[in-house]
Amino acid sequence: MSAAVHHGRPVIAIFGATGAQGGGLARALLRDPWRRFAVRALTRQPGARAARALAQAGAEVVQADLDRPGTLGAALDGAYGVFGVTDFWEHFSPERELRQAAQIASAAALARVRHVIWSTQEDTRPGPGAGEWAVPQMDAKGQADALFRALPTTYLLPSFYWDNFIHLGLHPQREADGRLLWPLPLGGARLCGIAAEDIGNCVAALFVQGEAVVGERIGLAGEQLSGPQMADVLSRMLGEPVYHEAITPEAFGRQPFPGASEMARMFAYQQAEETGYCAARAPEVARALHPGLLGFAQWAQSRADVLRHLAGAPKERA
Repeated sequence: MSAAVHHGRPVIAIFGATGAQGGGLARALLRDPWRRFAVRALTRQPGARAARALAQAGAEVVQADLDRPGTLGAALDGAYGVFGVTDFWEHFSPERELRQAAQIASAAALARVRHVIWSTQEDTRPGPGAGEWAVPQMDAKGQADALFRALPTTYLLPSFYWDNFIHLGLHPQREADGRLLWPLPLGGARLCGIAAEDIGNCVAALFVQGEAVVGERIGLAGEQLSGPQMADVLSRMLGEPVYHEAITPEAFGRQPFPGASEMARMFAYQQAEETGYCAARAPEVARALHPGLLGFAQWAQSRADVLRHLAGAPKERA
């Protein structure tokens, strides 16, 4: 089946089009001044506000559900490219995530797409698919890589979203004595981080490169910074000291929010495997794809109002 085109443009079908990675990609392609691709935004809820915003911006919004394989054939029909992403945090089930990845690969194969970009992570276990889940939100994605090997696939390795410091409540906290304390389970390791929107900008560039990047594993990071380095950035931006506290992953995992334990395992793995993990995500790779890539300071400045609100007013001295 030949790739469908909209006014001469090949179609990119985007799973997770209302989420962080897929939404960023959809917006990046819609902003492209050359309009090289038509955007097909795949979502379970076409009537949701985020989906309606994409439709108003020029995307074709199509209902698709990775838990209902029967919806995927029409969603990918005639597509040139597919962006595949799964969301562990929606259900906390690596088994379900693996099944969803299999549905993406199967539907892409049936549609005979020319380019798949699969958003993955390392499988942290000793061997491919070996043993119980160690870092479930990473391992399932890494195990799913094998499902895409027969397809023209680029394997994308994103980094921690800096936006999580806002959305997950991981921002500096105001102590009773008025200090801003920032507990992070990094030890002395660097955190590979990126603005979520920049992932979409980089993926858009990879679709432009096309078959030249098929078979490649491409890691994305805006910067690689230690906890104290990030605290220094926020100190300058907020105009008061932010004190970094290097808590253990175990202590982080005992926090009372959904996903704390799984995130703690991720941080522990990144500490133990810092050299290889960071080497796979060299910031110059992402910057070559998207010259406007934000560094941490630029991202923090762009979210200054939100970060100041979360920090709260400094305690007045008597």
